[in-house]
Amino acid sequence: DLNAFIVETPELALDGAKASDTRRAAGDARGAMDGIPIAMKDLFCTEGVQTTAGSHMLEGFVPEYESFVSRKLKEAGAVTVGKTNMDAFAHGSTTETSDYFETKNPWDETRVPGGSSGGSAAAVAAQMCTFAIGSETAGSIRVPAAWCGITGFKPTYGRVSRYGVIAMASSTDSPGPMTKTIEDAAFILKIIAGKDPFDATTSPEEIGDYF
Repeated sequence: DLNAFIVETPELALDGAKASDTRRAAGDARGAMDGIPIAMKDLFCTEGVQTTAGSHMLEGFVPEYESFVSRKLKEAGAVTVGKTNMDAFAHGSTTETSDYFETKNPWDETRVPGGSSGGSAAAVAAQMCTFAIGSETAGSIRVPAAWCGITGFKPTYGRVSRYGVIAMASSTDSPGPMTKTIEDAAFILKIIAGKDPFDATTSPEEIGDYF
């Protein structure tokens, strides 16, 4: 009812959850997030899963590679439940400019959730996932987080790679976590931060303990 997701991936999520259960039962969890359900803003390229950036222009586009952020989360064992709605190509602050539908605010469905990462914020606020990944040029994480009553954190530019992100403005965009608490945001940032040879703007500084 909230129109939080453009693409849902229940089969992939269930397969990932079963694989996580098997690893955990064997005492061989993949990483710190093994089995945790997450959502990705639909401008992160995800291998084998449609990526639209909220625009009909990219409908049917199925990337053959994984973005840096989604790959790092996969390596840590996270299970993606789907790709969240957004203003088309991230141009907007309410999620009303999506080519697919308008996302509703979980606290009051007559109101907007903010944008452009509105689908991610709504999914977290409505308990559809443990956390979501958004991206920000000038408020696209923090605004919807505030309007939906969750935590949104925009990392310093270059702390998190933009590789595989369909950018609004490459010189400004920063991927970041959208969570229920700031402690969760710090935990996730430590996983997705780091130098990436495919993004020359990423910082070589050592990844810190953000808690």
